[in-house]
Amino acid sequence: MTIKPMSWAWQSRRTPVRPQAAVAWGDVARRLHARLLSIPEEQAGRLQATSNRDVLVVTGVATDLPWVDGVAYAAMDDRAPGLWLPTSWEPDRPTDLLGLALSNRFARAPLLLWREPAAVVPLDRLLPVTAQHLQRIDAYWAGR
Repeated sequence: MTIKPMSWAWQSRRTPVRPQAAVAWGDVARRLHARLLSIPEEQAGRLQATSNRDVLVVTGVATDLPWVDGVAYAAMDDRAPGLWLPTSWEPDRPTDLLGLALSNRFARAPLLLWREPAAVVPLDRLLPVTAQHLQRIDAYWAGR
């Protein structure tokens, strides 16, 4: 028996969910990084961040999340613990099944499933936002 891969599409959420993460790509990620350097230490202490060469993800309560022009937002899906989705978009298939399939495929959790650019970003290396962590991200982006 052949099992076909799960196919799905994105659809607009009927009701956007409350943000739990700021997600920034490319130049917007650099601006978000700069914004993190300027926020009060008390606020930074309530946030966590992870990055790769293309994206910076900052998690925390909505009122603590920094804003810069171009940042988008995400939240954990209530139906699929360990799966984070954009606050304004959702898959047109059951997210619990999609979350399970992605978790099995990537063998990491939690995961951020992003619409545009299409990506799956592991969130298992979130660290507290500190000056040292932000310096490591900057050095990584600079290739040092």
